[in-house]
Amino acid sequence: MADVAEMAGVSSQTVSRVANNRSNVDEATRERVLAAMQVLGYRPNTAARALATGKFRMLGVISFGLNAYGNARTLEAIVAAAQDADYSVNVVSVRAQTESAVRDAFDRLTMQAVDGIILIEAQILDTPALRLPSGLPVVVVDGEESRRHPGVDTNQAEGARLATAHLLDLGHRTVWHVCGPQDSYAARRRAESWHRTLKAAGAPVPPLLYGDWSAASGYAAGLELAANPEVSAIFAGNDQMALGVVRALHEAGRSIPDEVSVVGFDDLAESAWFLPSLTTIHQDFEEVGRQCVALLFDQFRSGHATVHGATPVAPTLIVRDSTSAPPTS
Repeated sequence: MADVAEMAGVSSQTVSRVANNRSNVDEATRERVLAAMQVLGYRPNTAARALATGKFRMLGVISFGLNAYGNARTLEAIVAAAQDADYSVNVVSVRAQTESAVRDAFDRLTMQAVDGIILIEAQILDTPALRLPSGLPVVVVDGEESRRHPGVDTNQAEGARLATAHLLDLGHRTVWHVCGPQDSYAARRRAESWHRTLKAAGAPVPPLLYGDWSAASGYAAGLELAANPEVSAIFAGNDQMALGVVRALHEAGRSIPDEVSVVGFDDLAESAWFLPSLTTIHQDFEEVGRQCVALLFDQFRSGHATVHGATPVAPTLIVRDSTSAPPTS
């Protein structure tokens, strides 16, 4: 720091203010200090900064299944929001939803010095006996309204209602649903809302078919649905399963959307390039990430959680070519 100060012709305190991005430095001086830092290869000592400010400028993320599209996009959004606030992110991926696995993940992040922790799709938090380690702000993605910790999630129920109502409004007698795995919060919420929407409309409620979010599981369910001539509308729990459903229908010779309409959920970047392009529910993962980071920062400022339960982020219906009115004959 002294070398930078000497080269830039300023005090060490001014170098410190620039390194900490303080506003009380005029722009010409800031540029001179930054140029000296570049020439000398200076990097602020994060440990010393943490001792001075009490903040490590590091967020921890615990994710239960990064291979899932929604979880990966949510993590990407959290990282972007953290970087915008000049924070880094340390990620721990946990395979098993067990109390010991959660505590171990917390321990590892705590030892690596984080200011707060975000958990992605943590059904284990619904275990009544589980108590998270105290002392760190926590935010949960996919939060139940009754949970003790602040949470953020796409309004899964509203997304499923939009998908189901869209198909009913087109004139389909009922809507079949390929649900995600039974241990998934999002899958349960979507299935429950699909069921409620059919009941409210006085439509028959067909039996659920289960998948595991993969295209292969959608294909298996699609083969079963394709063999049933009564099926004219299908709501798949995510776009990947919808892709499998579409493949199965094509192989069975059932035209989309002339004979069968299909709706997905997520709005993958590739969904617009399906054949036909896929009607789906768009999730605003960027907003979910921003809200998560904002809730952590709110706890940093106040010293406690000022919001509890889940903050919903609204989904939107994207209508493309995979849905139409049912066949008339």
